Amino acid sequence: MNSIAVNLAGNGYEILVEPGALNTPSVHLAPHISNDRVFVVTDTNVAAKWLEPLQADLQKSGVKVIHHVLPAGEHTKSWAGLEELTDWLLAEGAERSDTLVALGGGVIGDLTGFAAAILKRGCHFIQIPTSLLAQVDSSVGGKTAINSRAGKNLIGRFNQPKFVLIDPLVLNSLPDRELRAGYAEVIKYGLINNTAFFEWCEQNGAALLNRDPKALSYAITESVQAKANIVAEDEKELSGRRALLNLGHTFGHALEAETGYSSELVHGEAVAAGMALAFHYSVRRGHCDESDARRVESHLKSAGLPHSLNSASVKASGQKLVQHMLHDKKMTAGNLPFLLANGIGQTYLADDVDLDDVAAFLDLAD
Repeated sequence: MNSIAVNLAGNGYEILVEPGALNTPSVHLAPHISNDRVFVVTDTNVAAKWLEPLQADLQKSGVKVIHHVLPAGEHTKSWAGLEELTDWLLAEGAERSDTLVALGGGVIGDLTGFAAAILKRGCHFIQIPTSLLAQVDSSVGGKTAINSRAGKNLIGRFNQPKFVLIDPLVLNSLPDRELRAGYAEVIKYGLINNTAFFEWCEQNGAALLNRDPKALSYAITESVQAKANIVAEDEKELSGRRALLNLGHTFGHALEAETGYSSELVHGEAVAAGMALAFHYSVRRGHCDESDARRVESHLKSAGLPHSLNSASVKASGQKLVQHMLHDKKMTAGNLPFLLANGIGQTYLADDVDLDDVAAFLDLAD
């Protein structure tokens, strides 16, 4: 069992990483539930496996469970999905003192957290992430949002959960593709500022993808601690420190937009390709040794992840991809900062990137 504190003034909370925690969730959730009921939000895939056990255990402890099951998939993280969820909560009489529980991956966590932020001007919510990507990234830090026609995560707000409960054993039933996609975010923490952790990934990534429990628990704990440290320093991305967590995302979101936010290229896969592109673009700018970019590409490839435009099956021109980037929420006064690297474990925020040069680079990228 590993308890990690997110130290925020007036907004701090605990993240608990414990294998088997969902066998008796009420033990961990009870201290964070204000009323004698909770509103559980999940999707069709997760509900089939985890909703009934969670409901039975909570109700046995005296907590009434009112649940809502949404369609699985990125399209649920939308205005329509938000309307459906908030209308249901209001019809069920949800109050500001009530607690929502997000049981699912990043889509459910983002959507539920945003609904909790705006319902009656704010109520409590708890994250129970059931995908590796959500466990190591989206469930931590309080970013909640929905997608719009203009782009990904452009409608949202910061809303920290009351508690995050992570059970690595739920990943045993996660499809291989989703596990690999989540692993991209694990690799990211090594590439940002922890060379030793990237080396650990190179040595232990295969074991993790084979669902070795020790490797999974270690990777999740290290990733969550890394993110918690950065969030504590820069909760709302005001100083630029938290922006480091977006490594690979500017390129990646453009790839997702080009593929219509579909199952053709899921988020973690897009981030993987985006990280490889960020390192190769850093080489183009003369800030990173090509051997580091090749090393990153090699590890992504060994993990079965996209590591280039071709491997991501994206054929768009550089200018078309740059047009997608213009909708990035980090755009300020017509300038788009990029996360680039001086080497592995040496990510930095560059605010002097010429988008025409990015387009030219993408036209030449393999």
